[in-house]
Amino acid sequence: MSNGALTGEQTERVLAIAADLAREGDTAQLAEFVDHGLPADAADASGNTLLMLAAYHGHAGTVRALLARGADPDLRNARDQTPIAGALFKGEDEVVAVLRDAGADLDAGTPTARAAATLFGREHLLAG
Repeated sequence: MSNGALTGEQTERVLAIAADLAREGDTAQLAEFVDHGLPADAADASGNTLLMLAAYHGHAGTVRALLARGADPDLRNARDQTPIAGALFKGEDEVVAVLRDAGADLDAGTPTARAAATLFGREHLLAG
């Protein structure tokens, strides 16, 4: 391609690699992808953003890096789940604190973060 644009297949591959980096908590490499033009809110076919994947897998440092690069803490996936509710479900206390401090909406999604916290006995993580 003469204009340097990626083909659809190449774009899908880049997103798949970035999603794997988010799941693995490879903050440095993922940040490099975003710093070189991958949208911080890039999402897979199920609507899981890089932030959602990092949060769900308990990578607080990766979550911080994505937030610092403009990732939206409230983007929901295709199942209407938010990153903070996913982190509550998985028991990722540090990730919950990072997202709460970033202003994540505790009443967005299904279930909401408040409902997830109640369901799993983690209400204390949303206090303060």
